[in-house]
Parts: sequence; structure tokens; C-alpha cells
Amino acid sequence: MNKREAIKSWLSERVEEELEDYDELSLEDRVISIAIIMVFPLIVFYFVAHQTLSTGFFTATFGTLEMVLLYGSLIYWIFTCTVLLLELKDLSRDIDSFGGLFFAAVGFAWLFVVFPFDFAYFADVMPDSLRFLVLWVSNDIARVLLVLGFIVHLFLAVFSGIHRVMVRKELARRKKINK
Repeated sequence: MNKREAIKSWLSERVEEELEDYDELSLEDRVISIAIIMVFPLIVFYFVAHQTLSTGFFTATFGTLEMVLLYGSLIYWIFTCTVLLLELKDLSRDIDSFGGLFFAAVGFAWLFVVFPFDFAYFADVMPDSLRFLVLWVSNDIARVLLVLGFIVHLFLAVFSGIHRVMVRKELARRKKINK
């Protein structure tokens, strides 16, 4: 079996796994979605605190586009997880696959290129007793995290797009057979 066939076989297995419990939301999906819905607003408020208090964390290059990309990526995850928990699995997966993940990947890439942050001020909005939790994050570490975020989101965008098309085709095929 060559690489192309191996990849197609692996993708087909993922499609079959998805279709086994297609109408049910897994416990894993529920737990991850709830965690994101609880944690990401705190992250948004953390960044908003930096912005409103003018701590110096956001540099002069942090403009409207950068705000849309930073906050938009976080809000996108909150939105898709909320949609998923409302049992609208198809809609959530479609948003992820056909736009959301690419948006986040572009956001990570742009924020890496522009890098409108100064992580020397990242802990400034935290209480003194908790600053140790984020003091280790330097500009260099943040850049590495942005690159990793870009790579992961780009991979997920490509994979989930192909996966969704394959799932839809298989559902259509099964529907046609059952008529």
C-alpha cells in the first residue's frame, strides 16, 4: 500500500468512527466544549484588561485587524463549542471545517508576523500572588506558541475539511442506498 492509499484508508477509518455514533455527542466532546466555554472567556477578559488598562502588553502595532484576529479566534472557539453543546453537531463541525480553523490559522500567522505584544508586561494584570503562573512566558516562547498554534490549526483545517466532505459523501451514499 502506498502513502496515498494509506492516508485514504486512515481517513476512511475516521469517517466510519464518526458515523458510528453520528447523532450522539460524545462525553469527550462535551467535556472539552464545557472547558473551553468556561476558560476562554477568562482569557478574553485577561486580554481586555491589558487593553483597557494600557499595561504595555499590547504594542502600538496592535490595531483593529489584530484585535479581530486575536479576539475573533477565541470567540470562534466559544461559539462552536456552544453550538456543539446545543446538539447542533453538523453545524459546529461545518463551521470548524469550512472557515473557523482557517481563520484561526491565519490569525496565528498574522499575529506571529506582526507580533503586537510585549510579554514583559503579560503578568501585570494578575494579582502578585499569581504572577508566577505567567512570568515564564517571554516574547520568544510566545512566538513559538504562535507557530505551534498556526501549524496545529492549519493541519486541523485541512484534515477536518477533507473529513467533513468524506462524511457528507458517505451519508449521502447511505441515504441513497436506504431509499
